Amino acid sequence: MNSTQHLIEIALKEDIGPGDITTDNLIDPQLKGKGIIIAKESLVVAGLNVAKQVFQYLDSEVIFRSEYDDGDFVKKGDALANVKGRLRALLSGERTALNFLQHLSGISTLVRSYVAELSDKNIRLVDTRKTTPGWRVLEKYAVRTGGAYNHRIGLYDGVLIKDNHIAAFGGVKKAIDHIRTQVSHLLKIEVEVSSLDQVKQALAANADVIMLDNMTLKQIKEATAFIDKRAVVELSGGVTKDDLKSLADTGVDIISVGALTHSARCVDISMQISA
Repeated sequence: MNSTQHLIEIALKEDIGPGDITTDNLIDPQLKGKGIIIAKESLVVAGLNVAKQVFQYLDSEVIFRSEYDDGDFVKKGDALANVKGRLRALLSGERTALNFLQHLSGISTLVRSYVAELSDKNIRLVDTRKTTPGWRVLEKYAVRTGGAYNHRIGLYDGVLIKDNHIAAFGGVKKAIDHIRTQVSHLLKIEVEVSSLDQVKQALAANADVIMLDNMTLKQIKEATAFIDKRAVVELSGGVTKDDLKSLADTGVDIISVGALTHSARCVDISMQISA
């Protein structure tokens, strides 16, 4: 079972428990119906296949059709999808399916608004590991759907020496030099720095990527000029949408923004069901 299927199963068990008391006592198990999923506001859709899987987990014969693909812009009032099948499955799965759609579309919609700010800039916008526990694969998928990129997925697929690693190991250069002897030559080494002195140490140790963390605009410009394309420069820490254009003009290569996932609100989507 993949992580999405497992998450769907957990979500349905959380909501339905031993049984949907209302639906199971009102609706004949063989009665069929249909539903229309409607965008109550303009949005960038993400999670259509996840919603489909929710309903089909409850009834494998449910038919789920949409004229849209994830990543499409949908206007307020548009029908996102049509669902047909046993009414019990539609009623019991409605909330869970919408929860996935609303949350993932909320992320993709927010991300698209950030990407629009950088439309004329040669820079990459990426997410972080600040995700909802258990939802990381889906939330990072929604980030890509919105038009941005993923940073590392977890602690297992990329080297990122952070401030606490540096403090624990005894210095920027020392940490980089040591980890280079421990990991594959195919892995790039990124290090987080917060001062020009640490930038110099990172360059002396031939770091592949240097993350400028919570620096002022002046410090960012100084650091980027000093690095002078000798390493990829990533910027992180408290970045807002209003900051993007001015930060992009400093010459950095990547801007990482935790808000893409941790601060995205759920968009408004509803479902109308009929027999």
